[in-house]
Amino acid sequence: MASNKREQLLATALQLFYREGYHGTGIDRILAESGVAKMTLYKHFKSKDELILAALQLQHEQLGARMQAALAGLAPREAILATFDGLQQLLGEADFCGCLFLHATAEFHDRAHPIHRQAAAHKRALLEHFRRALQALGATDADALAAQLQFLFEGALSMAHVYGPGDQARQARAAAVRLLQAAGH
Repeated sequence: MASNKREQLLATALQLFYREGYHGTGIDRILAESGVAKMTLYKHFKSKDELILAALQLQHEQLGARMQAALAGLAPREAILATFDGLQQLLGEADFCGCLFLHATAEFHDRAHPIHRQAAAHKRALLEHFRRALQALGATDADALAAQLQFLFEGALSMAHVYGPGDQARQARAAAVRLLQAAGH
């Protein structure tokens, strides 16, 4: 039962942080919407920052599992391109409000802050996904090409947030195809 309350708190916090921001979401609002008592919240999380860190970790794990399932069995080139397809799917979700991790880095701009570091680690995991796929393809400059692919991905994600979701990920995918072709892949 206790872990159920913890999950309930995390799910509610994730939704509110995503829609309204970290600083814009108060503990009382999370408690009211989750139906969980303040004492229960502080039993599981010592502070709001600890709740934010747990919510980011949960989101990281959920996105990682979703990505692994979507990419399972794909050849490296197809896995790279499917990453952009997955982003297009995300942009099409009714509640799309940008990137929870980018929001975290903006609201906790000090790069030494644990929340900023955790969000940056999530972004490094995406870079690593691209790098591993490119290494499997035998790319000669996998690090640079992985960074370029991430720029396309993050740019599409950011522009979808700024302008509203549209074809941003499809356009980024087309650019990724050109990058891969130019690199001989």
